[in-house]
Amino acid sequence: MASPQTLAVVKQTVPVLETYGTQITTVFYQNMFAEHPELLDIFNETNQKLGRQQSALATTVLAAAKHLEQLEVLLPQVMQIGHKHRALQIKPEHYPIVGKHLLGAIKEVLGDAATDEVINAWAEAYDEIASVFIKVEADMYQEAMWSGFIPFKVIKKEITGSDIAAFTVQPEDNSFDVSRLPLTAGQYITVKTDPEDSDHIALRHYSLYSVDSSEGLKFAVRRDNRNEHRGLVSNHLHDKIEVGDTLLLSAPAGDFKLNQSLIEQNDIPLVLISAGVGVTPVLAMLEAQVKANPKRPIIWAYACQNQDFHAFDGRINALLEQAEQVQKSTFYFESNQLLNEEWLKTLPNPADVYVCGSMIFMDSMIDGLAALEHSNDYIHYEPFGPKMSLSAG
Repeated sequence: MASPQTLAVVKQTVPVLETYGTQITTVFYQNMFAEHPELLDIFNETNQKLGRQQSALATTVLAAAKHLEQLEVLLPQVMQIGHKHRALQIKPEHYPIVGKHLLGAIKEVLGDAATDEVINAWAEAYDEIASVFIKVEADMYQEAMWSGFIPFKVIKKEITGSDIAAFTVQPEDNSFDVSRLPLTAGQYITVKTDPEDSDHIALRHYSLYSVDSSEGLKFAVRRDNRNEHRGLVSNHLHDKIEVGDTLLLSAPAGDFKLNQSLIEQNDIPLVLISAGVGVTPVLAMLEAQVKANPKRPIIWAYACQNQDFHAFDGRINALLEQAEQVQKSTFYFESNQLLNEEWLKTLPNPADVYVCGSMIFMDSMIDGLAALEHSNDYIHYEPFGPKMSLSAG
């Protein structure tokens, strides 16, 4: 536990962090990468360019400052971030590097206002916060289905919709039977690649679209070429990786999962809402639900650009046909069919709601559900971006 003096000083800095948080984290990343360019192999370049990573870190630091005397309040957020860290293979030895440059950025941005007392207090606070993450992540490393990144061979590649590649992979080690892995619907794997157009190794998370691993692990990748951005890894996987090629994967991770206590119940319906490639984890959830209890009412909503971009349509329909009570809604943006608050008003309350899609989509869905007084306990989400940028904790 941090000292009372440290708690007082850190609390006093909260208004400053609210004003300068993103500026501090931007300087932090610039300085850290300048001194440790090898860490560029870990962090998502797109999230850096769009400011998402900076925003997520600023939100995390601010939440930690507000709850330093009760860090257990932040355990859900710590778990979310811990899963990402374990999947990326962030280890205890990385934390002193982060601490050094975070304190340096605070000093650089705040100037004379960052007195020795402030810096010393934040050094103690950072050590306290880092110790929590390290402990949580140590358990995750212990529980991982395998260690580090291991080679998998692509045995199937299919295009669904017009911009999503669905991969099935098997470990190159024939003694490793993935069909026995205890996969959880909503998890993701992490792919480690060396794209031709980059000077760095690139790591990306991709959701499993099925928990049936009898043929291998199944994940999906959207080609990210929107808004004048060309996704480094997604284009590499679409254009360069074919059946017979090898990919390096770390073990499945993630805390986006079905509420197990409700799967066998039929009084609270399951609501699965997704947009674009956000369909992948909720598709796995649909599969898990109909297999465990097809009697539970299911409400399915999917949004995408147009019919050509409609991913996994046949698989979704086949699974929905196995359920006894289904409501299905499809929204095509180009036809001005919008998945918005008007549709959310049609949902029963309570309902067990799972949402996945872009950051903008997530913001609108979460805000809409909150405005309609859906309980936070029944709202679950997985944005394709840094999760803490959506929630201050």
